[in-house]
Amino acid sequence: MSNNNLTMDDLLAGNEVKFLIAGDVLEGLISSIRKNEIWVDLGDKGVGVVLRREMNHSGELKEGDSITVSVIDPEMDEGYALLSMKRAVKDRGWDEVQRVFDEHEIVSVLPYDANRGGLLVELEGIRGFLPVSQLAAGHYPRVGSADKDEILQKLNSLIDKPIRVRILDLNRKDNKLIFSEKEAVKDDMQNRFAELKVGDIVEGTITGVIDFGAFVNIDGIEGLIHISEISWERVDDPKNYVKVGETVKAKIIAIDKDRLSLSLKQMSEDPWMVEVKSFKKGDVVEGKVTRITPFGAFVQLSPSVEALVHVSEMSDEEDFDPEKLFQVNEKKQFKVLDVDTENRKIALSLKDAKAKKTVKKTK
Repeated sequence: MSNNNLTMDDLLAGNEVKFLIAGDVLEGLISSIRKNEIWVDLGDKGVGVVLRREMNHSGELKEGDSITVSVIDPEMDEGYALLSMKRAVKDRGWDEVQRVFDEHEIVSVLPYDANRGGLLVELEGIRGFLPVSQLAAGHYPRVGSADKDEILQKLNSLIDKPIRVRILDLNRKDNKLIFSEKEAVKDDMQNRFAELKVGDIVEGTITGVIDFGAFVNIDGIEGLIHISEISWERVDDPKNYVKVGETVKAKIIAIDKDRLSLSLKQMSEDPWMVEVKSFKKGDVVEGKVTRITPFGAFVQLSPSVEALVHVSEMSDEEDFDPEKLFQVNEKKQFKVLDVDTENRKIALSLKDAKAKKTVKKTK
């Protein structure tokens, strides 16, 4: 039976007619190249055309070349299919992106642009986004929340630098593709966290200094040195003690879910505990008044030791003004009432000091 005598049922039964479906990605041979269109032989699936706006100009094409196309419209009024080379690349890209997502694969991407929210990246021809919040410790811009220009500057420094990521979320229909560097390093970080313990000494680089402390990058693991753990001294501004880019050694004092709590001051002996040994209960010592409050006055006995004279130990008089009795930076003699090393407190008395003759002077 010749093909001319075949009925439609015969053709369907013999699988000699293969219908195209919108979205199909297939190979074809270029049969003709014209100024604004390329005609493609799709074999047993018929003939299709790629219009100029749907061409891929990545290389020079010639008749007989094999190209990959995506079906836009399976059958136009004239009987041929409307095809797209651009969409084929994108469709195949989405197929590969979907596979990477399904298999939780780690891939490398190159950011091509940045905004204050994160990095613009591309994978298999599909554009996506890597939010700031999904950057790992080594790349996260640790600056003050108001320093938006500095955030953008740090993100711009990552453009064209490879970053290993996992796909966090995708939606082909909405053309949504979100990446995460945190997810890519999570397994490695968990293994490394398992090797660390409280009390370990680690070395890292200061990545950000803020009002409440400093952030440290320890080979990809983020650590925080709280302002209270920077120095044994009273710290008003962490920037006076550490600088971005500085390498420091610190002690791990706590291990949180994804961050280390660190201490710089515990890398050295507490000077308070050393100097307080010079003071005993009953001693009369000389100290300098540093602060005056309604409940008492603070007195510096040595470079690291400060003590309190409560209002009840200032005078036997019922009505008196502490600010008239003391002046800041004035030196006076006091009797040591108590030394509490556990709570780092020393209690002094002004009114009992006159009974003692031996005086220990501050350094």
